[in-house]
Amino acid sequence: MAMEQSFKISPLRSIDELLQESLQQSPHIRGEGTSDFVDLSSLDEDILFDIRYATDNNFVGHAVYSQPKAFLQRKVAAALLKAHKRLQEQGFGLIVYDAYRPWHITWLFWQATPDGQKIFVADPADGSKHNRGAAIDVGMYNLKTEQPVEFPSGFDEMTPRAFSDYAGGTRQEMLNRKILREAMEAEGFIVHPNEWWHFDHVDWQHYPIENISFEELQKA
Repeated sequence: MAMEQSFKISPLRSIDELLQESLQQSPHIRGEGTSDFVDLSSLDEDILFDIRYATDNNFVGHAVYSQPKAFLQRKVAAALLKAHKRLQEQGFGLIVYDAYRPWHITWLFWQATPDGQKIFVADPADGSKHNRGAAIDVGMYNLKTEQPVEFPSGFDEMTPRAFSDYAGGTRQEMLNRKILREAMEAEGFIVHPNEWWHFDHVDWQHYPIENISFEELQKA
């Protein structure tokens, strides 16, 4: 499957330095509830993965994940699988770009991103729904061609083209966005207004903000 090149920012600080500093940070709030994470690679072999934060093909231009892994809370993962099944009936499959994100990476993204582009990253003071394992970044691919379908913007593009109600793009790009959104919303996800690829599960508030590494999750 051909992978697109990610949008890039000019980080405010060295990502190497921020990575080291981020490991010394911890969230000030955690919230209620308990976590029960599922590795998404166990759900369905037709769900594809393009975990760009484990590579340098992402908006900060540097790998910030130690492994190309994707985890969600069990209930959220079950809802994602149902959305994927809906898409399969229409000839599409999901591509997962990101799921659970350790809080310290949210802190890094906030520190690295220029003020004019901060509407596309979460404030670590509040935590992210990704930190709760209750948000997912996804695209779609065509089951017959095994190629990604086009949307009005690329994943993580920090421009108005990424907005979920952006009126531009081709008719097919807008139709693809509509198909994805309807399948996700049917299973309890809500699209982020600034990012067509970002979906929060309706029960996100039931899960705590976590800062667990992928390695720790794999041992659990």
